[in-house]
Amino acid sequence: MEAGSIVEGKVTRIANFGAFVELEEGKVGLIHISEVADVYVNDVHDFLNEGDKVQVKIVNIDGNKIALSLKQAKPKPVESENQSPKPNRRGDFRRPQRQLSASFEDKLSKFLKDSDERLTDLKRKTDSKRGGRGSRRSD
Repeated sequence: MEAGSIVEGKVTRIANFGAFVELEEGKVGLIHISEVADVYVNDVHDFLNEGDKVQVKIVNIDGNKIALSLKQAKPKPVESENQSPKPNRRGDFRRPQRQLSASFEDKLSKFLKDSDERLTDLKRKTDSKRGGRGSRRSD
């Protein structure tokens, strides 16, 4: 057994924070709740039951502690170009543009430009709520 290998085990106990899995040679490892599935896991019982046989990836071995992952043991689906595009943060359905080798200066410049645009939009919105530029206060 070594880190990175995929082994089979049997779920022996389920706790709030994960599941204990008995591996070969009687060793026991832990699948932390964050390593159970690719989606948010509120209760481990929704995904695993005691006695289940599972394929797990050994993430780390530290003395007697063996960290396991159920979600890393599953093969990742290959993304094809024919998949429908997913919306980005702003809700656009455009394909994300990738900058493979953007330098730090380029990234900083883009960040500053985006930040200035957001501040300008925010000022415009708050000024309109206050009655425009130079709103006067009565003393």
